[in-house]
Amino acid sequence: MQIPVTNKPGTHIHDYLRTILKYRWVVITCFAVTIGIVTIATFLETPIYEGVARVMIERELPRVLNIQEVQSMDASTQEFYQTQYEIIKSRSVLVKATEMLRLTSRVPGLADSPEPWAFLVSKVRVEPRRGTRLVDIKVQDPDPKLATEIANGVAQAYGRFTLETRVKIARDALSWLSEQMSELKTKVEDSEIALQRYRQRAGIIVIDQQKNVTAQRIKELNTMYLDAQATRVAVEARLREMQVLARTGATSPSGVALVDNPSIQRLRAEATDLDVQLSKALKIYKEKHPEVLKIRSQIDHVNERIKAEVQLVLRAAEAEYRLAKSREDTMLQKLNAAKQEVQDLSEKEVQYGVLAREAGSNQQLYDMILKRAKEASLSGGSEATNVHVVEEAVVPKVPVSPRKARNILLAAVVGLILSVGLAFFLEYYDTSIHTPDEVERYLGLPTLGVIPLLESPRK
Repeated sequence: MQIPVTNKPGTHIHDYLRTILKYRWVVITCFAVTIGIVTIATFLETPIYEGVARVMIERELPRVLNIQEVQSMDASTQEFYQTQYEIIKSRSVLVKATEMLRLTSRVPGLADSPEPWAFLVSKVRVEPRRGTRLVDIKVQDPDPKLATEIANGVAQAYGRFTLETRVKIARDALSWLSEQMSELKTKVEDSEIALQRYRQRAGIIVIDQQKNVTAQRIKELNTMYLDAQATRVAVEARLREMQVLARTGATSPSGVALVDNPSIQRLRAEATDLDVQLSKALKIYKEKHPEVLKIRSQIDHVNERIKAEVQLVLRAAEAEYRLAKSREDTMLQKLNAAKQEVQDLSEKEVQYGVLAREAGSNQQLYDMILKRAKEASLSGGSEATNVHVVEEAVVPKVPVSPRKARNILLAAVVGLILSVGLAFFLEYYDTSIHTPDEVERYLGLPTLGVIPLLESPRK
């Protein structure tokens, strides 16, 4: 009898247990079937073995040479290592590993493949170890020996690829440096020749020495010019006094006293004596007396001689002034010439410095390129590499797949969840009442009686 249920009371834990017990055979059957299927599939699955080779990738080469400047790496360490991981799985490395291991003759059907190296793409995995420079190269294959050989082969192929790449870079750098070195050698020779020609043309021996000599010469010429100027000023002052004396009267006592000339002083002394004689004669004789006239005549004669001597002294002073002026002009010309020489020398020094710096720069650049060329030559023949195989792969004894215990454990968990879920699913869609307790629980009505379900006897 099917009675629709319109209202159900709250569910308790014992209801869940009752449901599980009610469908216990369904639960057991589903659980057993799930475990059985997974167990059979696990034992029928082909075992997969994993070979693991561990390599260490250094950020830079050991600093035996300075060629690292030519072989500069990426600025980011993370990008550098990500690049290396991709190189390990690259076509170049896998092709090299395929050739080293001769896989075309060992793996069936691989010889007919247009790209035998593609066989390794799905098998090779790269797993870096966190916080270290170590990288695990993992290869999975049903053949444990082949998986081990492939892992070691890929590690060795990666190391050789890195070494060959560095050698190629070094050789390319050496080729480029050789070309640059030839051009720079020509530039060095040309710049040295230009410097030497300019030195000869400009008459430059040693710039610093010439500057010191010229500076000392200017100092001496300046002193001589000042002396000549002082002399000329003194001579000019004396000449002007003589000119004034010549214009105002050379026979006056005050004027003659200014003239430092023995002849004039002697004549002046004679004139003074004659003046004394004239004064005495005038006391005795008249103005027209022969004796007075004689003395006056002698005085006039002496004055004429004094004027003549003053003219001689004036001409001598003028000659001395011209000589002093000429000497001053000469000293000034020499001083200006020396200053101009310093200026010209400074200009020559600038041009000389430009040529010298160019020659020095070319020489320095040539020496640097020569040094780098030698380093590149040594690096091209060096076996140094930044990749080292730390641990070679060994033949695994236990497969990594399938993991029987784990699969069975997971099958038990899944089977238990599935079987219990199936039981609750069946209970959810079962709306029939089977016991008097369910009538009271679901309908809220008392049970008046129970009619047993009896099977009819068999005939």
